[in-house]
Formats: sequence, structure tokens, C-alpha cells
Amino acid sequence: MPTKHEQILNYIEGLDIGHKISVRQIAKELKVSEGTAYRAIKEAEAQGIVSTIGRVGTIRIEKKEKENIEKLTFAEVVNVVDGTVIGGRAGLHKTLHKFVIGAMKLEEMVKYIDRDSLLIVGNREEAHRSSLEHGAAVLITGGFDTTEEVKALADQLERPVISCSYDTFTVAAMINRAIYDRLIKKDIVMVEDILIPKAHTVFLQTTQTIEDWYQNSEKTNHSRYPVVDEQGKVHGVITAKDILGHSRNLTIDKVMTKYPKTVSVKTSVASAAHMMVWEGIEILPVVDQHRYLLGIISRQDVLKAMQYMQKQPQIGETFEDQMIHHFVEEDGEHYSIRGKVLPQMINHVGTLSSGVLTTIMTEAGNRTLRRSKKGDVVAENISIYFLKPVQLENEIQVIPKVLELSRKFGKVDVEVYHGHDMIAKGIMTAQIIDR
Repeated sequence: MPTKHEQILNYIEGLDIGHKISVRQIAKELKVSEGTAYRAIKEAEAQGIVSTIGRVGTIRIEKKEKENIEKLTFAEVVNVVDGTVIGGRAGLHKTLHKFVIGAMKLEEMVKYIDRDSLLIVGNREEAHRSSLEHGAAVLITGGFDTTEEVKALADQLERPVISCSYDTFTVAAMINRAIYDRLIKKDIVMVEDILIPKAHTVFLQTTQTIEDWYQNSEKTNHSRYPVVDEQGKVHGVITAKDILGHSRNLTIDKVMTKYPKTVSVKTSVASAAHMMVWEGIEILPVVDQHRYLLGIISRQDVLKAMQYMQKQPQIGETFEDQMIHHFVEEDGEHYSIRGKVLPQMINHVGTLSSGVLTTIMTEAGNRTLRRSKKGDVVAENISIYFLKPVQLENEIQVIPKVLELSRKFGKVDVEVYHGHDMIAKGIMTAQIIDR
């Protein structure tokens, strides 16, 4: 029997795309408290099946697949530019295909406008109308409004018209930034991407007995299960080790491991892997913010995902990528990396930022560990002494040397030189996760 929380989530998932929902409406239709309805809607938002838009409300949207994550919905555009929807609310769930800046004559502009694109333009009402007729949405910059006729047309065609106070250049930059951030996120595998959902998860309840554990173990050939209460909240995990020497009639809550480590759907797989290796655990229950069970991930699933990540091309550049991409690797007496201090790497007084230098030293340590041992490296601690400042355009050489290396851990000495002067020195320890 599904819990009220699950019933609400199933109800929301069954709604039409674009349907507007509210806490009060859910509570009334499903005869639950407004608090229960609110928690379920927030969970649906975390799962990516609803979106809350300022001054509009919460609407049912289509959950994005991993390969489409870099595309924004018009609802997300509203939030990115802090805009106001003045027409066509029913089309907010649609996905933005591309955007066009309306800085040309109308007859030239329409050549670039197609279905599901977004025209960014000022108070040019004829352009607003023409864009809608071509199946595109409209973003009006400068805080301008449009005519009632255009608003009615937007409602009829279900194509949003959005107004925001920023200028055209700023809006285009904000949308570009949002798309670029999505490209980086696309490369990060999250727990939700490898989750075994609750519907396919074998779990036990606190009131069941050890005999139930044996029966499930015979059916599934597994020995570890999350333990939940009648509401579906996680209270523990039970393994073969927990039941040794106990009567089969004993209830599970008496022998289970209480307060187990859990993760959310938005936890990165790398973080989950670190937790599982560090804590020595084989399964992690995946829970929502109220600890309701959503599913599980196993160590095997995590390792497969880490292997998959290594094979994927990197599209977006992270901060580390930007700081390190111009450094050149050198193989001499010792492995090292060498590069110049660029303008984006300095602090307010014109010297190399300590944060950037820490990033470069950590990346150099990671690289030398990966050269010594095939695996994914997660830095755990780095102690650095900054000895001398480094000026803009100066060249630095970072020399990492492996001090200790085991199957699971590594320790690296990292020295940074400008010419013959040592400018920084650090010791880094890291955990190594086998691929």
C-alpha cells in the first residue's frame, strides 16, 4: 500500500505537462494535509517533474533526460532573467531550441526565427506578433510591455511572452551562462542517474523479523537491505553480519544498524563513492529531505558509473579546467607541469591568488597519482605553505612527487618554483577509487 506521500507523487506524475498545481488544490483533491502536500510538491520539484516560477506558480514539466539537460525550458528562462510572464503561460514547460537577438529589420529577423526559439527584443510590437506566429516565444527587454492583442495571441498559441528589466546584451549573456553551466552539469553523473528506484528495491520494515530477512535473501541472493517504518522513512540497514547469533523470531529493529548513511538524488556519484569506500559500506539508501526511501545504490553501480564517466568527452570547462588548461606537462628527472600566471589567476594586488595556486597544486598531485595508479583520485587533505608572491605573467613550475602509495591511499609532496625560487610547498593526501 503506497504512503500518502507516494500517492501524491504518483498523482503529480499523472498530470498533463503544463498543468498548474498548488498545495491547496492537492490537499483538497487527495484529502491530505497541506503540510503533506507541500512536502510532496517539493520532492516532485527535486525529481524534476514540476517547476516553481516566481509570480506564476508551480507547473508540471517533462523530466529532462541526461542528454537534454543543456536545454532550458521557458520556465527556467523566466527564473534566469528574473522575468515576468505576461502571456502564454501554458507554454512555459516547452524547451528552448535557440535564441535570436532582434537587432535587425523585421523581414530579416524572421529568417532566423523558427518553432520553439526565443526572440530577445525590446518594445517592437510587430516583432512580438511575428515571432509568435512563427511558433517562437518572446523575451521583451528593458521592462517594456506589449499589446493586449499580442498577449491574447500568446495565450492562444501557448507561446510565452516574458518581460524583464535587463538590457538585451545582459539577458543574452545570462542565458548563455545558464546553458554553459548545464553543459558542465551534463558531465557530472548524479545518484539519480544510477538509482535503483523504490519500486524495484527490496526493503524490510522495522516490524518484520529476521525470518523475513532469510526469505528475502533466498529469493534475491542479496544480504543487505534498507529498513523502513510503515510510512516509508528509513530507520536503518540490515546485513548478514547483524543477524548472526540471533533468533529468527526477533524483530529487525532490534538488530539493524540504526542511523545509516544516506544520500539524496542530487548527490554526485563521486561523493557517494568516497562515502562508501571511507565507511566500508556496500549499499546506500537514497532518501528525500524527509528521509522517505526513494531507492538504493550499490558499490557496484557506483564503480560502473565512475568507469562510464571516464569514457565521456568533457564538454564544459570547470574552474579547474580554466586554471590548468594552458599548463604543459613535462617529463624530466621528475614529472612536472609548467605555465604562466594569467590575468584571471591573480588577486586584487596583482599576485597569484592563493586559491588558484591551491587548485593548481591539487590538480598536479591528482595527475601524478593517476600516472602511478589507475583510478579516480579524491583529495582529502592538503597543507600548503605560501613562501613568496608570484607576479602576473611570471612562469611557474609545479613538481609533485609521490611519497607513499597504497591500494586505497596516496600521499604527494608538491613544490612550486619560479625560476630557482621555491614559492610554495605542500603535502597532499588523497583517496584512490579503483576503476
